[in-house]
Amino acid sequence: MGRNSFASAAWTFAPRLLGLVVASVLCAALPAGVRAATPVFAERAWVQLTDRGPEARLVTRSPGCPSITIDGGPRPMQRRAAPSADFPVTVCQARIPAIAHRAAIGGHPLPLPRAPKRIVIFGDTGCRLKGKAVQACDDPAQWPFAEVARLAAGHRPDLVIHVGDYYYRESPCPAGKAGCAGSPWGDNWTTWDADFFAPAAPLLAAAPWVLVRGNHEDCARGGEGWFALLDAGAAPLACPATAAPLAIDVGRLMLYVLDSSGTDDTSAPPNAVARFAAQLDALKAHPAGAPAWIVTHRPIWGLAVGKVGPVVAEVPINATQQAAARGRNLSAVTMVVSGHIHHFASFDFQGDRPPQLIVGTGGDVGEKGDSPKFLNDEVSIDGMRARRFGFERYGFLVLDRTADGWAGAFYDVRDQPIATCRLARRKLACRAAVG
Repeated sequence: MGRNSFASAAWTFAPRLLGLVVASVLCAALPAGVRAATPVFAERAWVQLTDRGPEARLVTRSPGCPSITIDGGPRPMQRRAAPSADFPVTVCQARIPAIAHRAAIGGHPLPLPRAPKRIVIFGDTGCRLKGKAVQACDDPAQWPFAEVARLAAGHRPDLVIHVGDYYYRESPCPAGKAGCAGSPWGDNWTTWDADFFAPAAPLLAAAPWVLVRGNHEDCARGGEGWFALLDAGAAPLACPATAAPLAIDVGRLMLYVLDSSGTDDTSAPPNAVARFAAQLDALKAHPAGAPAWIVTHRPIWGLAVGKVGPVVAEVPINATQQAAARGRNLSAVTMVVSGHIHHFASFDFQGDRPPQLIVGTGGDVGEKGDSPKFLNDEVSIDGMRARRFGFERYGFLVLDRTADGWAGAFYDVRDQPIATCRLARRKLACRAAVG
């Protein structure tokens, strides 16, 4: 689905004359970086999981919030964020009781959570516009997030985990670049709608989401949009701020959603280490023997292609998180789920530490030096040997619950399974798909 196509969106209210008049008036004074040709007031609704329970969110052109209908009865939605110059929309929210069977806004049904038997995982989805780094946002082959979302929705997940980095359009499309001409840019509603909500619409309609803050949502980039729209806190925080750690029980699995947006990949500044250590403190109350995943944008253990002096080589990341995790009891953690590096990778430590899964494959450009060829070897990360499997490809991971863990496949933009994975307790085995 193209980024300006709202017919198949999660849902969009039918145009109303008043809404068109309001849009016409406000478009005359749009903030810098917003193009008037892009619809600004498409109304978006979704369900996300928080540590307080499931929550319905709505972005609307109306100044007030409508009612949400739960099991046939109307309930008020609360205003989360009022309109502003960069976000001339109202953001609404409403708790959904765990026992609810049906929920809708304006007659449009919302996906309700249940103990997941199938999970879709991916991240790093926006279209990159930053100085000379230019992605062709209008070319689905160059920016395939809409297709990734559409195909993932077809797998009928019970839960979607987005591992962060939604906002990428930080500067204008350069003159003469037809592939992104006229694109919105900057931390504002039009950009967020183009980069995330419009292309994600089919998948937002298919299942509830767990949303992770990425480094592109830090306070130097998309922090205002993150806290107003997607952060799981009861009210938006004002930058500078760190998102609170979340403990989300999704049914026989606890997800610890940790904010690693401010950590450093190659060094361990004491203040950053202390902040991430405070995030990890959320695990102290975890019951022994109960399975848990850490879900955080930057991988605790990963390898990225970078320059070491004049030489291009793989470098280990994340130094800050490794320092914060060192000496911690992570025995209950059966997997760490991340993005940040724009490829797929799994690192299995034979149960000596939680395996690391990286699925930064949702649509942004791949890492320089990465290869679509399968890597299947042994590497050393943070003083420990690991079995590594990886490749660069756009797509998404589908995991199904099994008797002893999870198993599934990574699907590319042709909806073809190209790799399979199996997580059994604390061991993660991924390999190329057969056939």
